[in-house]
Amino acid sequence: MQNVYFETPLGTALLTGDETGIFSFSLLDEKFPTSTDIPDYLEKAVIQIGEYFSGNRKNFDLNLNPNGTDFQKKVWQLLGEIPFGETISYQQLSKNFGDPKAIRAIASANGKNPLWILVPCHRVIGSNGSLVGYAGGIWRKKYLLELENPNQQKLF
Repeated sequence: MQNVYFETPLGTALLTGDETGIFSFSLLDEKFPTSTDIPDYLEKAVIQIGEYFSGNRKNFDLNLNPNGTDFQKKVWQLLGEIPFGETISYQQLSKNFGDPKAIRAIASANGKNPLWILVPCHRVIGSNGSLVGYAGGIWRKKYLLELENPNQQKLF
């Protein structure tokens, strides 16, 4: 397992994985030195994430291998189906899951997503359109949604 640190517009990124795929991707509040030795199996992800932030990529083509329960993985799979530039509510996500009453468990699984941005948990918002819940901070969620849909009315 290898950790790679690199800079993004939202702070230092931490990418973790091995030959089997990417285990996690997150943005850190503290700064770490940029990794100089990036293994081939993570280099593609670093490049694609850079393309995403520069506005040149809408979808990722990466081998993801997150650790989680079957339930969590099913929720994360649904997150991956939310189109670039669009949002859905937690309520709609639970309906898509097939169990509207499981909204709290689904919201919890969304919050435990270890693959920020790559599995777009930032695209899930409150039923009233509010930017609720994002492990990286609401300011990052706002930035990501505006990056993906710059023509939308600005989010507050």
